[in-house]
Amino acid sequence: MIVIGSDHGAFELKAVLKEHLAAKGIEVEDCGTFDGSSVDYPDIAEKVCEKVKSGQFEFGILLCGTGIGISIAANKIDGIRCALLNNEYSAEKAKQHNNANVIAMGGRVLGPDLAKNILDAFMNASFEGGRHQNRIDKIHALEK
Repeated sequence: MIVIGSDHGAFELKAVLKEHLAAKGIEVEDCGTFDGSSVDYPDIAEKVCEKVKSGQFEFGILLCGTGIGISIAANKIDGIRCALLNNEYSAEKAKQHNNANVIAMGGRVLGPDLAKNILDAFMNASFEGGRHQNRIDKIHALEK
């Protein structure tokens, strides 16, 4: 199961990605926003990331206008490794090397097809472990 959330700047992209995941038979929990009214992206980031931290979700998807603000907010939360993604290669590496548990994208900077391809690239990749785990451990040590 995957958890997703967006602010008003990516509300439409969220709907596209939810439909894309549903077509693959993947369950999605939506943490809002549920219409185009203005909301604050840190609130959405907190909701999604807390659910990821609970362990009941495979990973989280965060969306705002550019993906920048919501990814910054997510990375303030201990235990979250949120990758801002703009292409398939970065999506693959975010999983393989960083074992990202949240991904962020921008609804005003990515078209729906590219966003779906990015999501697929992330989901199809696997964490490589090894030297990358050591680096993740060092990232988490920075949270202390």
